[in-house]
Amino acid sequence: MSKRLDGRTAIVTGAARGIGKGIVTCLAEEGAKVLFTDLNVEGGKATEAELRGHGLEVAFLKADTSKSADVAAMVKATIDRWGRVDILCPNAGIFPETRIADISEQEWDEVCAVNLKGPFLAAKACLPHMQKQRYGRIVITSSITGPRVSSPGHGHYAATKAGVVGFLRTAALEWAPWGITVNAVEPGNILTEGMKLHRDQAFIDAQQSAVPLGRLGTPRDIGMTVRFLASDEAEYITGQTIVVDGGQILPEMQTAILPRAQ
Repeated sequence: MSKRLDGRTAIVTGAARGIGKGIVTCLAEEGAKVLFTDLNVEGGKATEAELRGHGLEVAFLKADTSKSADVAAMVKATIDRWGRVDILCPNAGIFPETRIADISEQEWDEVCAVNLKGPFLAAKACLPHMQKQRYGRIVITSSITGPRVSSPGHGHYAATKAGVVGFLRTAALEWAPWGITVNAVEPGNILTEGMKLHRDQAFIDAQQSAVPLGRLGTPRDIGMTVRFLASDEAEYITGQTIVVDGGQILPEMQTAILPRAQ
């Protein structure tokens, strides 16, 4: 049986675990050949071995996608291995929790470099290949945090996630003549390894109780949405974002912990 992404190749950044791993899995299950990157070498190799064990054609490469040399190497490795790049999913992101008054210039620059500069560098590096093919699917991982809502401690993260939405709209306009679509997913709270590691059960339960569908999202929920946007079924969708949050942002009345002046 033919799969929707047979013959396509994809790059996914920040994919050793969590949402990125979910994206890689869903693309590869649909027939795509996927090169994925991360700075977590141990996790990346483990994910590569796991997915190859399921018969999926994937390859891991260590890369810092905030650095143009690493991004160029990432694209070259994909072209050298499979001869083309059809799908790009800039997913790598960092999210330190620091109140704006306490954010150092260095921390601000680091968050912007990974979350905003990274997708720009990756898209620009893939562009000539997609233009030559007159085909491309770029699907960026944004967030509901920034474009839709926010919370204390996420000023830099929110700024970058809103920023990629502005970037993708311009890119969608500029690259449409070559048949390249540029979209994003905006995940809500997703139950990843990182959340389990850095948040206690009380926090997870509180987040889950705020979701109308009654559960936190999974990496696969995001991966399935990315898979749709990367397929030919979405060929007439560009410059758009899809919120994947179980209805989290829908209620008119929200409970929020806000800072109080002392």
